[in-house]
Order: sequence, then C-alpha cells, then structure tokens
Amino acid sequence: MKRRPLPVAAALTATAALLLTACGSGDDKSTANDKIVGAEQSTATPTKSAEPSAAAADNNPDGVDLSLPKDINLVFDWTKSTNNNEAAAMDDAANFIRAIYHGVDKRTADDAAVTTYSTGGGLTYAKTQIESRLKGDWTATGTRRQYQATTRATSNGNAVEVAFCVDSSKFYGKEVKTGKVLETTPSISDFAYFKIIMVKFPTGDSLWQASKVFVETKAAQCQ
Repeated sequence: MKRRPLPVAAALTATAALLLTACGSGDDKSTANDKIVGAEQSTATPTKSAEPSAAAADNNPDGVDLSLPKDINLVFDWTKSTNNNEAAAMDDAANFIRAIYHGVDKRTADDAAVTTYSTGGGLTYAKTQIESRLKGDWTATGTRRQYQATTRATSNGNAVEVAFCVDSSKFYGKEVKTGKVLETTPSISDFAYFKIIMVKFPTGDSLWQASKVFVETKAAQCQ
C-alpha cells in the first residue's frame, strides 16, 4: 500500500540519544547520554502535486513524482534494516536523494518531492544542490551509487541517522542547452560519506524527512 502525504502537522519535542559527530572526525561511537544533532521534528506540512504524475507507482510512493530520465541512474546498493522505523527512514533517505535529482531534472528547487522528503537543514541542503545546478545550467547524467549504509535510531524511534557511501565516478554534469557531458577523471573526489538525519513526521503514516545532511568529501573509507 503506498503512503500518502500527511494532512496535519504537530510539534514534537527534540528526541534524545546518539551523537552525530562532525563529518571527517575520528571516533563516532555513541553513548546513552549522546543525542542526534538535528533530530528536532518539523511542524511543516508536506505538500504534493495537485495532479499526481502518470509515472509508475514506484515513482510515486507518497503521491509525489520521483521519476527521473533514463540517463540518471541512482543505485541504492544496501541491505535494509530489519527494524521497521530504520527501514522506513532508509527508504525515505533514498527518496530524498531522488527528490533532489528530480528537482534538477525539472529545473526547480520548489518541487513537491523536495518539500515532502526534507525539512529544516535538509530542505536547505536540497535547494542549494538544485540551485547550484540551475545556476550553472547543468543537469546530471550517469550512475550514482549509494552503498555501505548503516542506521542508528533515537530511543523513542522518532529520528534515525542514515549513513552511507557515495560513488559518483560514473555520474557527471551535463549542459542543458548543448547536452554536452562534463566528464571528469576518476579520483578520490568521486567518493563521499553522507550522514542524513531522518525525522518521523508526527502521524502514523510512516513519512520520514531529511532534517540535516552532513557530507564528508574525498572519503577514502568509501573507495
């Protein structure tokens, strides 16, 4: 059964447990007194398109269009958690990434998918990524692989850190006007390590939103 955008909004208190250390730092171990940075819950109501897209059902998990052109291939090569909340957070972390590239393809940072799957710092990150490509008049092409995912949740289950590696060695910018692919020489710059704080929207419909995004570039551990 596919989920629907949520019709109501409610404020939740900040959730506690697990420290999300700054990207690129050394020890990332958590203790019972740690907390996830960015685990505050949004009070904004996600929006959806007035008319649902005719794309395949898998591209519309929450009634918003996540379809991508055939030359943008986002691969999520990871094993899903057996914990229901963590598995749902992983699904919507993937949808958050899809939403960014859907916005890039549709040439708008205000796409319904972006506002459905992100809030706060996550929304700022998504819009910045999209707008930088709009400014350069680029889109994307190729394969972007996400892998080696791990999750950890707050004790109340309302926030989940989804961390994973990204390989963009076969993922390029493409000029919108000319169609020219801006290929690059493979290097450590193609690898990044992401930590996305996913927060549960305050109803029982299992929608999760990216509230914070931390990125370590040139991530040697992902090679």
